[in-house]
Amino acid sequence: MRHSRRLILGGAAALTLSPRVFAQPRDQVIRIGVLADFSGPYRDTSGPTSVVCAQQAVEDSGVLARGMKVEVLQADHQNRPDAALALCRRWFDQDGVDMVCEVNNSAIALAVANLAKEKDKVQLASGAATSALTAEQCSSNTIQWTYDTWLFANVVGTATVRAGGDSWYFITADYGFGHQLERDTSRFIQAAGGRVLGAARFPFPGTTDFSAFLLQAQASRAKIVGLATAAADTVNCIKQAREFGLTRRGQKLAGMVMFTTDIHAIGLEAAQGLLLQEVFYWDLNDRTRAFTDRVRPKTPQNWPNQEHAGTYSACFHYLKAVADLGVARAKASGLEVVNRMKAMPTDADCFGPGRVREDGRKIHPSYLFEVKSPAESRGPWDYYKLVGSVGAEEAFRPIAEGNCPLVRR
Repeated sequence: MRHSRRLILGGAAALTLSPRVFAQPRDQVIRIGVLADFSGPYRDTSGPTSVVCAQQAVEDSGVLARGMKVEVLQADHQNRPDAALALCRRWFDQDGVDMVCEVNNSAIALAVANLAKEKDKVQLASGAATSALTAEQCSSNTIQWTYDTWLFANVVGTATVRAGGDSWYFITADYGFGHQLERDTSRFIQAAGGRVLGAARFPFPGTTDFSAFLLQAQASRAKIVGLATAAADTVNCIKQAREFGLTRRGQKLAGMVMFTTDIHAIGLEAAQGLLLQEVFYWDLNDRTRAFTDRVRPKTPQNWPNQEHAGTYSACFHYLKAVADLGVARAKASGLEVVNRMKAMPTDADCFGPGRVREDGRKIHPSYLFEVKSPAESRGPWDYYKLVGSVGAEEAFRPIAEGNCPLVRR
């Protein structure tokens, strides 16, 4: 298990400290743990840039000027629930961590939700996508921040069938996130009048050769090959599908979960014309551009995507709630912090105004983008054209359909 790093932020100073040195007594410091993939396939979509965004949220929230001390820690979960749980238990029991964010692995997020409730800490799942986090397995101490599989499935599945892509075959990552995404999308496909012809599931993590799975998809003769994947898996699968000539034979790829970082890795020549859904894009409006301008100098090779933006927004709102409650009360009860976050309207540059529902679902608008051609791009990371948008209340699963025990009947 990789050692966590610490960064104390206080006033105008930022100081790197060893694990045994603290700038303030432990009970006076709010500690945020960024639990992410720093060495695996999701490093670029989470990892170091999420840490930068968490630190930026501390700076932008205004709490430092009020004298609050905030420490940002980071750790690599290695995409292993057992390693992640052991690390979080140490964070909660020994290191005084008050809130864990990012958690870009659905199985890990579900496990950490139980631990956070047991220890009365806070989990802000800004990277996990399983919609189970706001359904039967919702937790009073967890908020799901950025997106979920229901959102991806709703936007991509329904729209594609309506455009004529009425037969599907899935290539699916064989873990909780992939399974949930395939199930949710299949439901929307069928509701729109389409058919799901089958699925091929690949081992996660560690798969780099998708040829066998692409051959199965090709043999299905489905019009649409849905990629219930993310990050490096999506990139590799799209590149290999083009090498196989899958799209030249009339089949189309639907990237169920894609990010600007994926398009950057694929390149506009290969990705042009793709339709994809995101809840954040750096060039969407003046506020998203202002946020990106603050972050970009600190991570020039990897501009922030929707997951990074979610981590920023989640930390920003968390610190607002802590400041409202006071540090002592916030450290005493994670549940009280979550309840205060639900009671306060959200508003950060990444997503604009929004709110946190009773079931722990943070809601905000979603957008449909088309990837530009190389000729249309005006410079680095200029990848998207806005095609349409879906309002916050319509984009996510209706609260009554989630069966979350927290919701009053």
